[in-house]
Amino acid sequence: MQEPRIDRPLFFTASAVVIAVSIPLGFFPDAASQFITRLYDQIASNFGVLYQLFAIAAILFLVWLAASRYGRIRLGGDGDQPDYSTFSWVGMLFCAGTGASLLVWSAVEWAYYIDAPPLGAVARSAEAIQWATAYGPFHWGIAAWAFYALPTIAIAYPFYVRKVPHLRASTSLHAILGKSGENSILGRSVDLVAMIALLGGAGTSLGVIAPTIAASTAELINIDTSFRLELMVMFVCIVLFGGSVYLGIDRGIRRLSDLNVYLILGLLAFIVVVGPTMFLLKSSAETVGFMVQKFVRMITWTDPENTGFVKSWTIFYWAWWIAFALPVGVFITRISRGRTIRQVILGMLSFGTLGCWLFYFVLGNYSLSLELEETLSVTGSLAQSGMYVTVEKIISTLPYGAWALSLFILVSVISVATTYDSASYTLASTATAELKVGDNPARWHRLFWALILGLLPILMMYVGGLDIIRSGVLVVSLPLLIVGVAMAVSLVKSLRQHQG
Repeated sequence: MQEPRIDRPLFFTASAVVIAVSIPLGFFPDAASQFITRLYDQIASNFGVLYQLFAIAAILFLVWLAASRYGRIRLGGDGDQPDYSTFSWVGMLFCAGTGASLLVWSAVEWAYYIDAPPLGAVARSAEAIQWATAYGPFHWGIAAWAFYALPTIAIAYPFYVRKVPHLRASTSLHAILGKSGENSILGRSVDLVAMIALLGGAGTSLGVIAPTIAASTAELINIDTSFRLELMVMFVCIVLFGGSVYLGIDRGIRRLSDLNVYLILGLLAFIVVVGPTMFLLKSSAETVGFMVQKFVRMITWTDPENTGFVKSWTIFYWAWWIAFALPVGVFITRISRGRTIRQVILGMLSFGTLGCWLFYFVLGNYSLSLELEETLSVTGSLAQSGMYVTVEKIISTLPYGAWALSLFILVSVISVATTYDSASYTLASTATAELKVGDNPARWHRLFWALILGLLPILMMYVGGLDIIRSGVLVVSLPLLIVGVAMAVSLVKSLRQHQG
């Protein structure tokens, strides 16, 4: 069987952009770091409120769509059944949308807030602790999954129902671009921006977790962590997710995602059982209640006092989700045939949100208990050693520390693989000339993007670590705000035209 042809203009343009960006990052790291940081400050200061308004609009739009008569529309034929079980579907969408960086942020995010809490709370007060434990789940909650669900439906409806033979970001604009719009200059531009955003956003996740895995490995085998060790970790991860994406969705990605879910649940269950169980349960219930009470305040707070909290954290997170939104939407479209629009929206908003919250409620509250009981100064470790070493120290405090650290490393590596094999698949499908329902991009094509996905994170870690990664993801996400609005307009137009 002949493999689908690549879209040569898109393939070579995206590859050239990656090379053009990589050269200054590699040869002029200081100048590149300063430029991207300045650009971040300008965008966050001048356009940050647009990210917040978009988050509110996306949630309201999806709630309306799921509750409307359009929510009953099945993605595919009327008699089509889902291609994957609910467990596998949830596992793949969760792994594609979160990545291994959730393991890191859920453990330490509260520690960044407790001494500099939002909305005028006194540092380390009971109120500061409430805000600190609530903002992590808020950032990884409903708003994040609304960013993902919008492009998923906008792409899936024309692909499965209108039979548009392209599984790419521009498919979401089918009703606006017209019958051959996906191959127009505007359509190609949207696809190129989506690919670049995914490649830039990839540095955020892999650039965070690779040093953490390296620090944990160094502690486990009693050696010093180093950039060389981080490169070795990156190589292992690239080999794993490259092999997974080469095998395809059924034989590679689905099986690895299923395994990852089981391992994650095992790790979290272990922490609940051997850790301060009652503290975890009570703190989790407290956080849920606090978030429900303060959700409207949190999602509408624009920080007019200019404390820097929203600029540094909430806008960064919204930009992160937006950078990944279109590519994640492409992948979740591919695994969602046979489900209704309502099922996809509610499944993503509920399962995705609850999955992320579980990390924060277990791993985050466990690390908070270490701080409060003075077993480990998490905030002190962050200031002295950074987040990567701190996460390793948190896991090492568990009973059977070496075993727990080994499990954490295994979960982290597989989490990286499950995120990036879906990202590689998405890049390959976007740069494929024509892809009908049930088809897959060429294997060599999927493997090519798996290798490219490992390049930028290495350079970003070399240039400036977390700060440059954070700045880069905001820069590449800005054009996608406009695309997001256009997607919603196109989807409603297409639904009204085709469904009467």
